[in-house]
Amino acid sequence: MIELMFELGSEVILVVIEGHDVKFGSTSYGAQMTDISGLKLDYAGVCREFPDLELAGDWQEQACERFKEKIKEMKTENETCEYIIDELEKQGYKAIQKRRGGFRPVNL
Repeated sequence: MIELMFELGSEVILVVIEGHDVKFGSTSYGAQMTDISGLKLDYAGVCREFPDLELAGDWQEQACERFKEKIKEMKTENETCEYIIDELEKQGYKAIQKRRGGFRPVNL
């Protein structure tokens, strides 16, 4: 299990990776954890990543499924961790801590 903490302004985001299961939590929602389907996705961002979903009526569901498939293709939790860090940093999030297996967190 790997836990990541990100910062965007005053908001702190928690990402928990357990195998191929990725959960997201936010301090603004009481740190309640949800998978990708529970997040509010940005339409413009989804269209940049997947141009073929621009005219799809169910673009959000298809984007969630593609994310889950991408995660399942990754062999290790570390690979998934690096992917999540890279993708969220592109959106302006700053990685602040990484904790593996319940050990002390490492500042990033």
